[in-house]
Amino acid sequence: MGVLLLAFVIGIVAGLRTFTAPAVVSWGARVGWLHLAGTPFAFLGAAVTPWVFTLLALFELFMDQKPGMGSRKAPPAFIARIVSGAFCGAALGAGAGALPGGAVAGALGAVAGTLGGYEFRARLAKAFGRDLPAALLEDALAIVLAVVTVSRPS
Repeated sequence: MGVLLLAFVIGIVAGLRTFTAPAVVSWGARVGWLHLAGTPFAFLGAAVTPWVFTLLALFELFMDQKPGMGSRKAPPAFIARIVSGAFCGAALGAGAGALPGGAVAGALGAVAGTLGGYEFRARLAKAFGRDLPAALLEDALAIVLAVVTVSRPS
């Protein structure tokens, strides 16, 4: 897959779950799937970075199951997802010398993931008759999609 397509897909993940994307990108850098040495994103492969992002991702996954969470389409949440997608897309692009293109592709993927994920989850929740199974399925989809995407560049 081309790096811009991978950046778009990791952006979709960021649109689904803001912190899952950087957690998996950071782990990818740490285990050698992504080669970010010499780029502005080299810090993602540091020993502590994946753990910090993993804790944030786990907190987000936990909080997402709580009733009364705000809409992902509200400006603060939507902007955070776009920033996360751009950041992760740029990191994937940086390893291939396509940092700006990766950032744009990641941001666009985050918009698609945010809006598409909202519709996907709403329809699943309606089909299940409740939100929890839909939320858990969305969590699993985000994690698997992130791991498959980040493991591809090497």
